[in-house]
Amino acid sequence: MGSDTLPMKPSPIPTQDDDPPNPSAALLSFNTDSTSSTSNPSHKPTIIFIFLLLITCIALSAAAAFAFLFFSNSSNTTTTPTSTTTSIDSKARPLAKLNHPVVILVSSDGFRFGYQFKTPTPNIHRLIANGTEAETGLIPVFPTLTFPNHYSIVTGLYPAHHGIVNNHFVDPYTGEFFNMGSHEPKWWLGEPLWETVVNHGLKAATYFWPGAEVKKGSWTCPEKYCQQYNGSVPFEERVDTTLGFFDLPSSEIPYFMTLYFEDPDHQGHQVGPDDPEITEAVANIDRMIGRLIEGLEKRGVFEDVTIIMLGDHGMVGTCDKKLIFLEDLASWIEIPASWVQSYTPLLAIRPPAGVDTADIVAKMNEGLSSGKVKNGKQLKMYLKEKLPRRLHYAASDRIPPVIGLVEEGFKVEQKSSKRQECGGAHGYDNAVFSMRTIFIGHGPQFARGRKVPSFENVQIYNLVTKILNIQGAPNNGSESFPKSILLPSA
Repeated sequence: MGSDTLPMKPSPIPTQDDDPPNPSAALLSFNTDSTSSTSNPSHKPTIIFIFLLLITCIALSAAAAFAFLFFSNSSNTTTTPTSTTTSIDSKARPLAKLNHPVVILVSSDGFRFGYQFKTPTPNIHRLIANGTEAETGLIPVFPTLTFPNHYSIVTGLYPAHHGIVNNHFVDPYTGEFFNMGSHEPKWWLGEPLWETVVNHGLKAATYFWPGAEVKKGSWTCPEKYCQQYNGSVPFEERVDTTLGFFDLPSSEIPYFMTLYFEDPDHQGHQVGPDDPEITEAVANIDRMIGRLIEGLEKRGVFEDVTIIMLGDHGMVGTCDKKLIFLEDLASWIEIPASWVQSYTPLLAIRPPAGVDTADIVAKMNEGLSSGKVKNGKQLKMYLKEKLPRRLHYAASDRIPPVIGLVEEGFKVEQKSSKRQECGGAHGYDNAVFSMRTIFIGHGPQFARGRKVPSFENVQIYNLVTKILNIQGAPNNGSESFPKSILLPSA
């Protein structure tokens, strides 16, 4: 909901510098001395009085007319929307050309909320102006990392429930390592949108998305509809391939498609969020959105297709002066590197069996809060079950038992070094505003020019299934959420 226009109070009528003569004063100043005129003194005051009375009536009538026009105009100003306010639709718009709904889910990795204002982005702003936007950004899940968030978006599950608890982690039972190239179904729990769509006998297509290459359930990652990840593929080719699906016979057009861009995350890690390289990366993403819009318009389906543009997380600048070294805790407790599964921004520690995890947390926090560890107060340790509940980061054995939350912009390392560099990072507490990303929905079921409050990305799954009119799998999103953001059916 955008800023409402406040009712305008009528401005007071300004006092004029040159007021007309007061009729009463004029009458009192009239000279009635009989020696000053040869006219009949008994008639002259009567005529003057009538004349002045007429002038007074005319003046009062004019004032009343002016007041009516003024207040009438003020009233119209209050009720008529200004030129910057877009009228909001009351019903979903019918499809004009396509015979079934289509959703294209577009992810721009690391697109921090606010990037859309770093440089002119006419195509992104076209979607905003004619669609629905999360006014202060989309809230990622914790940890605010690429794989956990992309998979939460398409499953509606928090990482503890869909299994991808970090970009890299270890199975505590088998000792096997998960990395971003792991495509075995055992890692990927839950039911992603492409699988849900296929379960209903419909077609789905993915152009890169974490988990899309995993052959699981009814999803076989068919060659024609599922691209194997290759970061060297030009963005233009990705857009054009997606557009090519709309050249198929109507019955062959997938109901659901994904489109993924690595930027501006790639640049953000190297130079932080405020470098000119980010500006150019954002401008290029806008050009890709423009290419997608133009291609859909040429095919006459732009207004029929639902485009959901979002990111997975934000970005914050980091420098080596904002470091916390675990070796500085040696006076309180030794933390061997072999215990640490992740350093920063999520510190994850899994000690050997038999080591008291509560003792580890207590001694680390004692040292960190002592004032004797550089930047120590910027890190707080928890047993995972004692983490703030809003993080939903405990209900999985894949999550190590000891978790450290680092303040925004700080990093944890094992030991000090002479390296001095600045860049960018994400993965911090999802309550940190710099971790927010964007959400824009454009299509028949999204109101034009509407702003909605921020929400977590686990709501996206139910949103898409509602648009496609299919039954989704159980998830952590709210079943009622789509009603709060989508237009009712016509």
